[in-house]
Amino acid sequence: PEHVTSSRLLLRRFFLRDGGATAVEFGLLAPIFFALLGAIFETALYFFAGQILDSAVHDTGRFIRTGQAQEMSMDANSFRGEICDRLLGLFNCAELKITVRTIATFGSLVPTDPIDEDGDWEITEQYQIGLGNTIVFVETFYKWPSFIRVPGLMNGLTADGKRLLAAARVFRNEPF
Repeated sequence: PEHVTSSRLLLRRFFLRDGGATAVEFGLLAPIFFALLGAIFETALYFFAGQILDSAVHDTGRFIRTGQAQEMSMDANSFRGEICDRLLGLFNCAELKITVRTIATFGSLVPTDPIDEDGDWEITEQYQIGLGNTIVFVETFYKWPSFIRVPGLMNGLTADGKRLLAAARVFRNEPF
């Protein structure tokens, strides 16, 4: 009887102890917490990069709109360089795709679909800055790398696992 009582007491003490419960709970929830935290940081960086790209295209597009690009005989490479100078080192400028083209009317604007189903570029870069009063459409695309993969939250990825960033401006050149 004393032996049975001591084993019951021992089992009872074992099941009532909760000293390691916090460590076990943390071990179960920590990967989910850190994955979610990483996804939040990655999404914030993605939106920040999109804003930087949009601002760079806006600022550099003003060179064309005001006639400065025409006066300086700015070519496609120097236009790309002006955009890249404003990207704060967040982008690999060699992978940036830029089109600058003139269009007849604002209503005839057709945006470009820059990638195919396989995630490969199918955009042809061009550089037509036009003259005074010409309508110009500037598009810039970049495949932003995605590091954290959270199942169910990865909409918008290209076939090669990247997110497409795009910035565009359409404007009428000033009469210069």
